[in-house]
Amino acid sequence: MTDIQWGYALNQWKPQFDDFVRREEHERALKTMSIAGFTGVELTAASGRWEPFGNPQQVAANFGSLAGFRAFLTDCRVDAVPAWFYDPQQRFHETLTAALSPLVEGDVAGIVEKAEWFAAALAELGGTVLSVRAAPSGWDVPADAEDVVGRLAACWDAVGRATARHGVRTALHVDFLSWLRRPGTLDDLLAATDAGLVGLTLDTGELTVAGIDPLAVLQRHAGRVWHVQFKDAFAVDEAQEYLQPHAEYSVRVQGGAREVPRWFGEPGTDGGLVDFPALTRALVAAGYAGWVVVESDQSPHPAQSALVAGYTVQRELRPLVEAGGATR
Repeated sequence: MTDIQWGYALNQWKPQFDDFVRREEHERALKTMSIAGFTGVELTAASGRWEPFGNPQQVAANFGSLAGFRAFLTDCRVDAVPAWFYDPQQRFHETLTAALSPLVEGDVAGIVEKAEWFAAALAELGGTVLSVRAAPSGWDVPADAEDVVGRLAACWDAVGRATARHGVRTALHVDFLSWLRRPGTLDDLLAATDAGLVGLTLDTGELTVAGIDPLAVLQRHAGRVWHVQFKDAFAVDEAQEYLQPHAEYSVRVQGGAREVPRWFGEPGTDGGLVDFPALTRALVAAGYAGWVVVESDQSPHPAQSALVAGYTVQRELRPLVEAGGATR
């Protein structure tokens, strides 16, 4: 049987910056994940005192230490933090760090330093993968920019070497606003990076909204898939609105010209475009051994979404894994 472990992403519990800051709220969320059948929790990098799970310093401040946080997870019947998502354009007040770009040579040392910060914490929290935003948004990369793939590869190879020192692997994450959704660019970047240092986070929802078939990516790059995020999608950005200036707000948050109310949802929601049974069978066929983290980062009802996702995993997807991926 393929060694697949199931985790859940914590990001949907924090719709506003000052929400989800009390210990009681954390305990309820983690226990909900646990009872839904998830044994790991994925965190997202963030900064400031309202972000108790945003970075190693805030985790230690809120739970006494990283060891104290892991004990808190254990009390909630959650085994580990399998991955942390890190976007180098995230500013960190804790270290007075400005936004950094993997395309700027002078920023690479700072990106490596932050990646090691998270990798060292992951190693203590039972984690295995630092999932990194692989490229800036499409609108934010000039049309005449030169050697974009080469510069990205140099940055992420350096990060891969750094995180490997902590026993943590670096995996490239592509969101639907990314420059890497341009035809062929993700393939080019994977070819340009060291296959022993840099892998891929397969985010099913983001790729689908970008008009990229996640199953085709998995089949083409099975050996490079080091982390998986199962998230459903309800619409495709066919008009390439990701190229609009500041699409992070106008398209991702506001829904673009169509005013899409919700781009993403948990597996098991009506109207979803992602074929999770097919992806699960493909993971088994590829011999994938690692975490599949379920996401629902725009859920208006986080606990309900976690339970619905848990039902889908326990009743539909886990049996496929246990059956070796065979169609029932």
